[in-house]
Amino acid sequence: MTTHQKPSRDQLETFANQFPGRDYLIEIVCPEFTSMCPKTGQPDFGTLTFRYVADTRCVELKSLKLYLQAFRNEGIFYENVTNCILDDLVAVLAPRRMTLVAQFTPRGGISSRIVVSYPAGDHLPAAG
Repeated sequence: MTTHQKPSRDQLETFANQFPGRDYLIEIVCPEFTSMCPKTGQPDFGTLTFRYVADTRCVELKSLKLYLQAFRNEGIFYENVTNCILDDLVAVLAPRRMTLVAQFTPRGGISSRIVVSYPAGDHLPAAG
């Protein structure tokens, strides 16, 4: 029997930013994010796009992947999971700025796009 690991910010690893004196944009796209609808128990699929300006720490990608995979069996609304993920990353990275765009695939003819930022409301522009 496989035990389900709950998502925890403790799963996120970081490494030192080698260029802390320079503002540069890091963009990470995770096109296979999965969580569960808390009402129906059906899987929700989405693409998460992280855009951040690091301060002294950067996120290690394998740990981010494992952290995100831990949401696969979590019953959680789009808005909640997006805000929780941003809060966890801000807690471990303390970035100068960060925006998370969560674009979920349509369900019942409705698609949702949730955008959250740190500092609040300070959205980094979408890639163009």
